[in-house]
Amino acid sequence: MTRERDRGAGEVLCLGIESTAHTFGASVASSRGEILSDIKEVYRPPMGSGIHPREAAQHHSKIAPKVVREALRAAGKSPEDVDAIAYSKGPGLGPVLRVGATIARAISARYSKPLIPIHHAIAHIEIGLLTTGLRNPLVVLVSGGHTTVAFFSKGKWRVFGETEDITLGNLLDAFGREAGIPHPAGPNIEGIASKGRKLIELPYIVKGNDVSYSGLLTAAVKKIPDSKLPDLCYSLQEVAFSMIVEVSERAVAQLEREELLLTGGVSANRRLREMFAKMMSERGGRSEAVDPKYSGDSGAQIAWTGALAFSSGVSERLGDSKVLPRWRLDEVEIPWRRG
Repeated sequence: MTRERDRGAGEVLCLGIESTAHTFGASVASSRGEILSDIKEVYRPPMGSGIHPREAAQHHSKIAPKVVREALRAAGKSPEDVDAIAYSKGPGLGPVLRVGATIARAISARYSKPLIPIHHAIAHIEIGLLTTGLRNPLVVLVSGGHTTVAFFSKGKWRVFGETEDITLGNLLDAFGREAGIPHPAGPNIEGIASKGRKLIELPYIVKGNDVSYSGLLTAAVKKIPDSKLPDLCYSLQEVAFSMIVEVSERAVAQLEREELLLTGGVSANRRLREMFAKMMSERGGRSEAVDPKYSGDSGAQIAWTGALAFSSGVSERLGDSKVLPRWRLDEVEIPWRRG
């Protein structure tokens, strides 16, 4: 069933396409902050293996037309109705990024719509700000592709701290594969950890404002044969989460922030949300997490950020629309945000 709505004066409608890793998503969003549709399909790798970029790209190529059509249908819109086409330019896996970019270019060219390049991490932040109402928070972005503590200053998101090796989401996924935990590993580890009672000793590695998870992963995997899985999952979460909370508390103190936004796929973890809420409460501040339905990768985050960007004059020529698999968060100018 489609839904029709009157468009307000000056309102922008954007079709957003997400394609950075295992998810291909499409959404229509308005510059008023309405998410009119959010459709996605997820590539699921074979048990015991991670994402194979080529296989994920093949999956996305097959389902992309259906997902885009359904996103437009659910929003009650046609390609002619939207004002711009936004896509994930990076960072991410090259082969799957190119699928999303190719689809976006084709729609842009066919219907003469502006093409809007979106940084995937900034989209996670913007959908978090939209759903929480926070205005000037410290941002903690934790997902399969990112573990970053950032703040906004002088037109850009600045990195206060980050992972030196693997991300928090990658830690959980890799441990899950070694422990025989079904995909998606993060939510399943959370469920198993809730039954754990014993804290097993694991390496806690914080280096200044950064964290390092590769040694923690190695140590946890070595303990699989001799440990009860609920205790090991519980311990892995407690140690890994405590590391990022410590770095974030240091940032809150140094930057004198009273708000904290937790966003990205791992932000759906209830224990992690609880730890951040307690830390901020003890400091007299407030911690909020992105709406769980938008914590993972989705077209909605791209469409909403695309609407913001297009309203601020951001666009690119088709010939400049190459993907950037290693695009850093702090390289991107944010013309729609002040302060």
